[in-house]
Amino acid sequence: MVELKWLYEFILIIHGLSLMGYFIDFIQHNRRVNQAAFWLLGLVWIIQTIFLFYEMFFEKNFPIVTLNDSLFFYSWVLVTISLAANKLFPVHFIVFFTNTFSFFILLLYLLSDAQKNLETHGLQLVHEILMAHIIIAIISYGFFTLSFLLSFMYLIQYRLLKRKQGFKWMWRFGDLKQLDDYAFKTVTIGVPLLLIAIILGIVWAYVSNSVFYWVDLKTIGSFVVLAVYIVYLAIRIIKKYKGRSIAIYNTAAFLLLIINFFLFSTLSNFHF
Repeated sequence: MVELKWLYEFILIIHGLSLMGYFIDFIQHNRRVNQAAFWLLGLVWIIQTIFLFYEMFFEKNFPIVTLNDSLFFYSWVLVTISLAANKLFPVHFIVFFTNTFSFFILLLYLLSDAQKNLETHGLQLVHEILMAHIIIAIISYGFFTLSFLLSFMYLIQYRLLKRKQGFKWMWRFGDLKQLDDYAFKTVTIGVPLLLIAIILGIVWAYVSNSVFYWVDLKTIGSFVVLAVYIVYLAIRIIKKYKGRSIAIYNTAAFLLLIINFFLFSTLSNFHF
């Protein structure tokens, strides 16, 4: 039973890494990352297919009888579609969104199945998902913090150049284009991490039968922070905003993140 718990964790980690890879490719059009994400998702599909064949040929059960079994088959179908779409269609955002939803469905199935069938170890897995939710959310905040610092350095460097002051310090701040590019890349990593953390938190609350408040300052604040950084990526890529304007936006986004992390946490009915 312990080995099955580890297998569940392994599947979720691989699927999560694949989701991050597809997001980075979606934003930066990185073919190498896309290939890595494809093979990781392929590994998830292989494991799921082995489970599916085991249920069909050894247990004589097609996994659609119960709602929980249907979640597994639904997840397998979505992963299959994601793999096919990655090779057949050039519409990368379809692949990313399909992969995101399949991760949500697979997580819901694995936690429900673990809690039902693994007894103590199932409860431990549910608890570990909560820990993963908190840890991944804080790591995403770390990347957003690094992005803010890079944007803040950009603004200082920009001001020094405009006023032609502090030339002896300029080389320590770095090139403006480099600062802008690094700030963008760190947000590109932080957004999928925060998305995964939110998915983990929602599914954990559902499976653990905890009282979950959608209308909660911390919950709403997390969705707003995610939306604000998605808008950052959108205006950076679609509108081609760069430099000072996007650095100011990134700074404002970080201030909102700080408010959500410190103030909304103390006013939350759900997060303690």
